[in-house]
Amino acid sequence: MNIGILNIQGDVSEHYNFIKKLGKKYNVSPLMVKNNDDLDNICGLIIPGGESTVIYNFLIKNNMYDHIINMNKNGLYIMGTCAGAIILSENTSDERVKGMSLINIKIKRNAYGRQINSFIENINIKDMGNFNAVFIRAPEIEEYKNSELLSEYNNKPVFVRNKNVFALTFHPELTGNPKIHEYFIKQCQE
Repeated sequence: MNIGILNIQGDVSEHYNFIKKLGKKYNVSPLMVKNNDDLDNICGLIIPGGESTVIYNFLIKNNMYDHIINMNKNGLYIMGTCAGAIILSENTSDERVKGMSLINIKIKRNAYGRQINSFIENINIKDMGNFNAVFIRAPEIEEYKNSELLSEYNNKPVFVRNKNVFALTFHPELTGNPKIHEYFIKQCQE
């Protein structure tokens, strides 16, 4: 079973290394995804953080945007972290990036400030416990509907799920803690 990591920009190698480390335990392999052929060989997809406008434009230019939407509707599990959550959202609050509407959230880009305002905060994640979340130019989930709240920070959602779509406004790949990647793998395997 392959877990794909969208290989455009951002923390691609960090997500890849997490999946690789967990590979033997869960019988999974990471796969760098750069085109539709790569997408056809995965059961789960991670869309990393980075610059949402760059990710969006790449997906459109390479005819991957609609393909990912169709695959999700046919059962593909997707986890978007930071910019990845923006891409998955219904409302990006930015005319330059049209969200895939795979999770019913309204999201605001860079809501927590610039790069210099990055921080680490201990959050509690439902059924996982405490987790040191890394927020870098993080977006904020302003509204969510028809989704399960898995964690919040300062009374704002930071991790929500709707069936096979997971949106996180932080970077779990930068922590050394495998809880979230393990959770995602287990969901893909069910």
